[in-house]
Amino acid sequence: MKSVEMDDANQTPAECTRGIDGEALVVTERGMPVAVLLPLVNADLETVSLGSNPQFLALIERSRLRLAAEGALSLADVRRQLGI
Repeated sequence: MKSVEMDDANQTPAECTRGIDGEALVVTERGMPVAVLLPLVNADLETVSLGSNPQFLALIERSRLRLAAEGALSLADVRRQLGI
């Protein structure tokens, strides 16, 4: 992982993007991370947007907890309930 101090950064975001070569670039301010530039592999804007949305992440967590507590229906059960 590469890092750059904000005060030392002298490249445009486009130039930084060309130089990340598959690894994260962490931007720091006085040694503390404040931002990160990540390469996207097999991802689109929707994936990135949902993956950083607290409401969506909370929905996923609630669903996982419910699945653990209540279990799930098999495909055969779903078909039987739907009459197909």
